[in-house]
Amino acid sequence: MKNPTIEGVIIQPLKIIADELGVVLHMLRNDDPVFEKFGEVYFSEIKPGSVKAWKRNKKQTQNLAVPIGSVNLVIYDDRPNSTTQGVLFSCILGRPDHYNLIGIPPLLWYGFRGLGAAPALIANCPDQPHNPAESEKIPRESKLIPYTWPI
Repeated sequence: MKNPTIEGVIIQPLKIIADELGVVLHMLRNDDPVFEKFGEVYFSEIKPGSVKAWKRNKKQTQNLAVPIGSVNLVIYDDRPNSTTQGVLFSCILGRPDHYNLIGIPPLLWYGFRGLGAAPALIANCPDQPHNPAESEKIPRESKLIPYTWPI
């Protein structure tokens, strides 16, 4: 996994414990450096080739992992006082080769594209419960973000 180039974004490898019966996939512990507090846990499925973009949260930090399948995650920083304003970051998340936790702080735009032949499952443990008034969405074709999703 390449190092994030956006201020505040944290990526850490996750432990996979495998035996002949299956695997245990770690995601987040309350003693991890990225952990702030617990808000809720939810899962989002994304179909192969589908794009879920763009979203940002005003106050909420996302803690994401992809235990099933894989996705292309893209993050864009348009925060006016950020040292990385205007920077775009892209990475692959998922198994088997990219099982990582990524922490996305507030006010960063992000989106996903499902990869592979089967749906991917995104696990999210944000630091606050979901509040629709706290998040913003724009269309995936928005000119605000200098990125074009592959078709």
